Amino acid sequence: MKRDGLLRRIDHLFRVNPVVALLGPRQCGKTTLARFYVERFRPDFPQPLNYFDLEDPDGLSRLSAPKLALQNLRGLVVIDEIQRSPELFPLLRTLVDRPDVQCQFLILGSASRDLIRQSSETLAGRISSVEVAPFSAAELQAAGQPNLLQLWLRGGFPPAYLAEDAVLSSEWRAAYVSTYLERDLPALGIQIPAATMRRFWMMLVHYHGQVFNASELGTTLGVADTTISRYLDILTGTFMVRRLQPWFENVKKRQRRRPKIYFRDSGVLHTLLGITDDAQLQLHPKLGASWEGFALEEVIRLTQSAEEEVFYWGVHQQAELDLLICKGGRKIGFEFKYADAPRLDRSMRRAFELLELDQLQIVFPGQVRFPLAENIDAVGLARLVEESAFSS
Repeated sequence: MKRDGLLRRIDHLFRVNPVVALLGPRQCGKTTLARFYVERFRPDFPQPLNYFDLEDPDGLSRLSAPKLALQNLRGLVVIDEIQRSPELFPLLRTLVDRPDVQCQFLILGSASRDLIRQSSETLAGRISSVEVAPFSAAELQAAGQPNLLQLWLRGGFPPAYLAEDAVLSSEWRAAYVSTYLERDLPALGIQIPAATMRRFWMMLVHYHGQVFNASELGTTLGVADTTISRYLDILTGTFMVRRLQPWFENVKKRQRRRPKIYFRDSGVLHTLLGITDDAQLQLHPKLGASWEGFALEEVIRLTQSAEEEVFYWGVHQQAELDLLICKGGRKIGFEFKYADAPRLDRSMRRAFELLELDQLQIVFPGQVRFPLAENIDAVGLARLVEESAFSS
């Protein structure tokens, strides 16, 4: 799984800026991607001299005097798990601003730019970023492994998706959740007891696909709304949760104003729900919400839409739209239905009309596309993935 689209993106961005950051959750494949990039685009990479893994004591030791270690290096320099040493960012700025600079930096981190604030502040105008997520359906299609059911059940983290069986996948994900709470968050300097964050996380799964209510959660946990919002910021900043903002249209109606939340990896969601196999998933009351979040994430990645281009929309007790993508001057709507043959209902028609959509697609777990009305189609997710692969 060499993920050619991401590799080409990295190579392109190095023509724009001297620093490229690969940001994504732990174990999503960032280190493997960096290795493939070196093999394909930078075969002269002087490894191990120019490679620093900050989770490895040797890597930390080699950077105990970072300026001395980095200032004379040439070519590509790779720094893995850079969130463990955010004090490196000001130094990187000094190094790439030298008039005789002869090196570029590929930095890998398990937290977003917002969570690692130094990167955005000190490297502004010098850094490009690539979000590396777990496997997507399109990547599996390109690799000849398009098993959507397995991807939905297990999620896209490589060790979970590629495990020999569902039991091993489930065990890996359970261990991943524990490690995230007990080790990864403290490594970012986040001093919240693991038990507290686990309880918050377990409660949050019941909001998956719903409007987020910080007051309601705060009352249950016995903490302030601001504390709940900070917890959510952490899960968002470490790529565990997507916070989908509402879209406001100029209509004289009471529109929803709170964000919706989704667990970004369906496998992690299923672990927290206690779902280990397809039979349990099919009988679970969160089946529809699970499908909605899975398909929504896949569509956002298929359309290569940025966070500021994706929304949901809703009018209280009248109409709603699961996903609105505003991109390239067009407004495309998506509804997600776990059904054999979805139908066009009144809510969808109202959303299409009030938002003046260019197109509306009702995505379901099928293999075909068929029209429901002018510019409104029902389309199976597998068909969407195939069309995307064909068009690319």
